[in-house]
Amino acid sequence: MSYVIAIRAALICFPILLLLLFLPYIIREYHKYGSVYWYRGLILFSFLLYLMAAYFLVILPLPTMEEVLALDTPRTRLIPFAFVTDFIKESGFVFTNFSTYFKAFTSASFYVPVFNIFLFIPFGIYLHYYFEWDLKKTVIASFFLSLFFELTQLSGLYFIYPRGYRLFDVDDLLLNTFGGFLGYFLGSFFMKFLPSREEIDQKSFILSNKVSILRRGLAYIFDFLLVSIFCGILRSKYPFIWYILYFGGLPILLKGQTLMEKFFHLKIVHEKKEYTPWYSYGYRYLLMNGELVFLPFILLWLYRYFLEFFGNWYSLGLLFLIGGIFLYYFIIFLKVLFSKKLLYEKISQTKIINTLAKIPDK
Repeated sequence: MSYVIAIRAALICFPILLLLLFLPYIIREYHKYGSVYWYRGLILFSFLLYLMAAYFLVILPLPTMEEVLALDTPRTRLIPFAFVTDFIKESGFVFTNFSTYFKAFTSASFYVPVFNIFLFIPFGIYLHYYFEWDLKKTVIASFFLSLFFELTQLSGLYFIYPRGYRLFDVDDLLLNTFGGFLGYFLGSFFMKFLPSREEIDQKSFILSNKVSILRRGLAYIFDFLLVSIFCGILRSKYPFIWYILYFGGLPILLKGQTLMEKFFHLKIVHEKKEYTPWYSYGYRYLLMNGELVFLPFILLWLYRYFLEFFGNWYSLGLLFLIGGIFLYYFIIFLKVLFSKKLLYEKISQTKIINTLAKIPDK
């Protein structure tokens, strides 16, 4: 029953963790690989789900403070391989008597140690298959993860409780570490059927050549925020000057890149010329902001200015205008999604390209 509680808690909490880590993960992927490959995400987030479930299996169910205060059981057991003695004593196992086998192998003295081994097998598989750790590193990592779990129990959930409510058992360290050891070799089996880490990286790199709308959007948003924070710190009365210098001047110094475009491995180039004229960067961003930002606001301002001509139909007119603006942005989204040029790109004759020239180092 406690296993079900822990797994259920992990499944409930995991979406929250996913929301918290999703944006940092995407930023990291675009910076390192230039793309977000779904298969890598599946591996990494399933690994996080596994770790969360393993952690909850260690700490749940949580007892009440009164239950912990009433405990008089030992806090530690430091005798190695005591689980073997427990199995012989408690299971009633007799090697020469086959009738004792079923009862023995379904008893807690058998399945609890086996569970401790199986708990860490996925850990060894992940470390070997995706992270490409050798056997030594995998075994050491398995030991220290198990030690973290045991100290969590010994400390009473980091001293929230007055004492540990579960046993610190040296056998758990041995069995968990052995589970990681077995997982390492099972990882070799999975590597025969699943894409290798090198193949995953290669696929990510290939996908980076098609610059996604999200990658472009993140670069622009973070650039805009960077300038806005800078203007806020300086308390500038003329922030538009800094925006012009940043989007029009900085790419001249960085050869077609803003700071965030450099971070995301993007570059502005001229479509028809081997070199990009210096004025193309500011021209591109001026047209882009005009098409994507200023035009809808100009329409709203004009509507307000000519409001008196609409009479009693101004609400309906505003509704149509807002609907038209949403349709306008939806069309822009579809164009970018299907790699169609926007108006500002056609006029400025510029495009944004991927600058990753090789598979990044791990």
